Amino acid sequence: MPRAIWKGAISFGLVHIPVALASAVRSQRVDFDWLDQRSMDPVGYKRINKVTGKEISKEHIVKGVEYEKGRYVVISEDEIRKARPEATQTIDIFSFVDAGDIPLQHFDTPYYLAPDKRGGKVYALLRDTLESTGKVALATVVLHTQQHLALVRPLDDALVLITLRWPDEVKDLDSLELDDSVTHAKVSKAELDMAKRLVKDMSGSWTPEDYRDEFRQTIMDLVEEKASKGKISVVEQPGEEGEGKGADIIDLTELLKRSLGGKAKPTPKKKASRKAS
Repeated sequence: MPRAIWKGAISFGLVHIPVALASAVRSQRVDFDWLDQRSMDPVGYKRINKVTGKEISKEHIVKGVEYEKGRYVVISEDEIRKARPEATQTIDIFSFVDAGDIPLQHFDTPYYLAPDKRGGKVYALLRDTLESTGKVALATVVLHTQQHLALVRPLDDALVLITLRWPDEVKDLDSLELDDSVTHAKVSKAELDMAKRLVKDMSGSWTPEDYRDEFRQTIMDLVEEKASKGKISVVEQPGEEGEGKGADIIDLTELLKRSLGGKAKPTPKKKASRKAS
């Protein structure tokens, strides 16, 4: 079993189930460490050689990936730039799958998608198509110089994009090493009936406004209190950057006609290649 990061219990009513919380994912991103170019000694983020304790200048710092314990391969800035995916400013859909086919542990970060440049009708057509077919769109997208696997799905009147973890970042459920007390548990009908009744008695509606981060609220209350007493520091704000130019909208009806008329070959259903971050 992977190392537990939290131990406690699931509790409902008077029932407590002791549990250990473990990460369901693992990071597979390239990790660059700072090294002193002259000696290959590790360098701290304050540009301190961790072996000599001396500060070094920026020009002597190179990036290296640990290949084996204590052995590094140096990667140049030019090689890193070439490895980064091209920022196309497009969400590239390459397949459609059933909405329930993607396990929850693959989900990462959700984003809202809004129509732009008179693209409302095209937006609505994709939304309605996904809704009526029960499918979600699989896509790749580059955000902040990093390529992501993602899905696009309808949500009420809108579309959402959810970035997904790459398959090799998700640990197999077998890593929990559940024993027979769980996999072949002998639960009596009476116990199951009582548990169902307790769940029914405690059931309610999802009301997100009822839940809040108590720690954050305490801090914000403290901010309000100090601000009301004039304890405010002025910080100079940086200038705002201009908005990037969005991708041009192509008429979807014409695109569909061309695709069907030209008998375009479907994109092979294979995992998108992963680029170094």
